[in-house]
Order: sequence, then structure tokens, then C-alpha cells
Amino acid sequence: MASTESILQGVLVLGHVSEAYRKILTPDALAFLALLQRSFNPTRKALLERRKLRQAELDKGALPDFLPETRHIRENATWKGAPPAPGLVDRRVEITGPTDRKMVVNALNAEVWTYMADFEDSSAPTWDNMVNGQVNLYDAVRRQVDFKQGPKEYKLRTDRTLPTLIVRPRGWHLEEKHVTVDGEPMSGSLFDFGLYFYHNAFEAVKHGFGPYFYLPKLESHLEARLWNDVFNLAQDTIGMSRGTIRGTVLIETILAAFEMDEIIYELRDHSSGLNCGRWDYIFSVIKKFRQNSAFVLPDRSCVTMTVPFMDAYVKLLIQTCHKRGVHAMGGMAAQIPIKDNAAANDKAMEGVRADKLREARAGHDGTWVAHPALASIATDVFNKHMPTPNQLFVRREDVVIGPNDLLNMNVPGEVTEAGIRKNLNIGLGYMEAWVRGVGCVPINYLMEDAATAEVSRSQLWQWVRHSVTTAEGKRVDKAYALRLLKEQVAELSKAAPKGNKFQLAAQYFATQVTGEDYADFLTSLLYNEITSAGNPSPASKL
Repeated sequence: MASTESILQGVLVLGHVSEAYRKILTPDALAFLALLQRSFNPTRKALLERRKLRQAELDKGALPDFLPETRHIRENATWKGAPPAPGLVDRRVEITGPTDRKMVVNALNAEVWTYMADFEDSSAPTWDNMVNGQVNLYDAVRRQVDFKQGPKEYKLRTDRTLPTLIVRPRGWHLEEKHVTVDGEPMSGSLFDFGLYFYHNAFEAVKHGFGPYFYLPKLESHLEARLWNDVFNLAQDTIGMSRGTIRGTVLIETILAAFEMDEIIYELRDHSSGLNCGRWDYIFSVIKKFRQNSAFVLPDRSCVTMTVPFMDAYVKLLIQTCHKRGVHAMGGMAAQIPIKDNAAANDKAMEGVRADKLREARAGHDGTWVAHPALASIATDVFNKHMPTPNQLFVRREDVVIGPNDLLNMNVPGEVTEAGIRKNLNIGLGYMEAWVRGVGCVPINYLMEDAATAEVSRSQLWQWVRHSVTTAEGKRVDKAYALRLLKEQVAELSKAAPKGNKFQLAAQYFATQVTGEDYADFLTSLLYNEITSAGNPSPASKL
């Protein structure tokens, strides 16, 4: 094998490298990143081009269907995914959140079974957020993450086994512009995965779990195949047995819903199941069919988990996972406690309970919460309705889902001015926080992340594009959308502290709500606002 120094030729680090970062950005780790980038970035870019071609077909009116060329995979009942790995047999309640040190300690101290440490939708990918997150996870795996903040101490509990750590890297579409390999920005996915895996894979196994990942934003089984190839090369390179890595795929795009069997098949030795990424899934439906008037949806509050296309997606996911012996994870409860209004808090928590009850009864093997206070509600529901570690035996053979079920947009409800203003507030509120480097933000007692901001801006674009009429009788056009945007910006700016970035957020948001330009992702649109590339440092000199 080539020497580290020769591999690092052409690798530059453009972000500031503090003393704390040096334990993560070591020459050997950067050489590992370069190996991944050179091996897989061409395929990644080709798959992103394939997404564009698929979008062009949908824009012309094509509709997705189950793939005829992979029917033999779907119809072969004999193959299975990997059996649940250590620390992943029981996943009844998973907490998710960014990788800042306080969140890491609080999540690992929560009464949950796993913690998904998120470099994706709940993190704004500033250089400091991404590398500090790696430092924090490095320390967390080694149980050395305790720290003091002012008078307060944050310490990992010692009275119980800590939740299993699962890491979510960024999606295939995102880049890490602070590291370049041969003149090209590093893949954000490979950067996040590679640094965590290289430093922590063997250490995690020592602590009774393994290098486990959540894989976001996949649109096809070929993108799952790429992850599987990455896993194999990574394990081979450090001398780890294949199959030690496990990946749970978030089914959060409508196209992936048509390839769930195939996605598990591609990852089968590394598969730990699928997850219902509900908000991104709604975003994907609007995004992919944004030119098709048959897919116009009413106010976001009307698009619940019980409407036909969401219900079909959940049923098919559970059936598919359990047929293949892997977990079918439920979705996010984004509520946070309402401390100053007991009645409103009770109502919100009752909504959480009902949602988790629906998931447990449907056959899910676990669920997500965004706040530790919700863990007890989810735990109570799953303990009562799932006394076993999982429900892999619930086969859901009663379910028959076809393409028309997954594409059934019969969603009762209307578009209202209140719904438009709510979408504007969520989109602006999230984007303003994001350009300040904050990736999840509480708005109206919900923890909003990139997914809900995407739903908000995509609905606004869709309503203008198709000239919907509100319940109040107003036609939604460009002028109306921009007028309401201006009003909401003024209202939010007035209430926010000095130095806020609502005007900057509004400049970007205004390009996305007129039914004209449509960015592939808000995070890609905004990314240059939070990059801080400085003088390049050759990786070999770090």
C-alpha cells in the first residue's frame, strides 16, 4: 500500500485546525478520507447526475413504479438482511439531535435505547460544528465526554448501560468544502462517515456496540449499493470483519419507497433496517412532483400520518423490513414541553402518545423523539404494546400496497392564509438560525430542522406554481407570496435580538416561494454563507 505521505499529495485542509482538532485531523485519518474520496466520488457524482435525469422525466409527467429489472429480488422470499447487531436488538426509543457536547451528554443520559448523533438535518455544517462534533463523538465513545460549562457540570451517568450510538452523516448531495482532494471538495457523506469510522470503529466494539450509521436522503438502491461498497472498503482497510458496520436507511424520498426491498438487499450484510423519515418524505413528494398539479397538497397540518399516501408508505415499510428480518423504525416526535401552559402541554403530549400508539400497533420496532422529556411517553407506549425487544415477527401479510397507493394524494383539507404564514415563519426561522450556524431550532414548541423547513418552502412554491385558491378565496400568486413574506420578515425581525439574520434569510427565501426557481436543497443553497475556508494547509503538514 502507498505511504501516508504519498496518499496525502493533493489533499488540502482549508478550515482552521486548532489543537483540539488535531486529534481528529491526523495524517492517517486524512489519508483514509482521501482513499474513500478517490475511490467513490466519481460514482457519487454519477448518481447525482442520475437524480437530475430522473427529475426531468418526472417533470414531463412520468410516475414511478416498482422496478421490473429487480422483480426477482422482491419476489425471492428466501434472502434476509443481517440479524440485529449488539446494541441494536432493542431500539424501542431513539433520541436524535446534533453533535454539540451538551447534546451528546444529555442524549446519552436520556432514558432511551439509542442516540442518533446527527451531522445532517439538525446540524448546520460549519467547519467548527462538523469537526467539534467529531471530537465530541471521539470522546463519547471512550466515555470521556464530561465537561463543565460555567458552574454546571455535565457528566455521563454510571448507573445504567448507555444508549447505543448511531451516527448520521450528511447525504450524498452535500460537500465538505473545507477539505479538497485533487482540487475537488470532499464529499460531506464520506468526510463524516470516514472520520467517525476511522477513529472509533474498534473502540466502539470494545464498548459492546459497533460503528453504526443512519443513511439519509437515498433515492435509489444504487445509492445504497454505493454505501455498501464504502462500508466494505472501510472495513477491509482497517482490518475489521465485514458486516461489523450496520446502516439503517431513512426512507425519506418517494423514489426510495419504490425500492425498499432492493435497498435492504444491497446493504443486506450491513443492514439494520429502514426508518420512516416522515417530514423529508412529504418534502420529497412535493419536490419530485412539483410540476404536476395532481400532487398539490393542503396546509402542512392536514398532511398527517393517516392520509392515504403516508399510511401506504408506513405499511409497506413495516411489511418489507419484517419480511427481511430487519427493523422498521417509526418517525420523529418533534414536540418539546410547553412549560408555561399546562393545558397546552397536556394536549401536545397526548398527541405524542397517540402517534406512538399508532406506530406500536402498526408493527414498528421503535420510534424517535427529539427531546428527553418525550422519552417516557414513547417508552410507556412501546413497553405496553411491544413487550418483546422488537416486532420482527409481525409480518403484516395483510398488507397489499401498489404504486397507486403510494401516490394517492387524496388528502382532505385546504390551503389557508394561516397555513401560508406558518410555512413562512418556519422557513424563515429555520434559515435564519442555519446561517448563524444552528441546525435545529424550537419554533412554536416544535423542534424544527431542515426537513420541516423544506416542506414549508416546497409547499409555498407549489401553491404559487399551481395558482391555488385559499380557503379565504385569495389566489396565491407571486405578488401575494412576496407580500406575506415581507410582512412575516418584519414581524420576526422586530421580535428578534439585534444582529439577527432574518433579512439575509428572506433574500434567499424570496427566490424559493414564487413558483419559479427551485433549489435542490435549502442546505445547498445556503452553504456558502457558512463556509470559512482560509489559507490551505497541506494535509501532510498537519
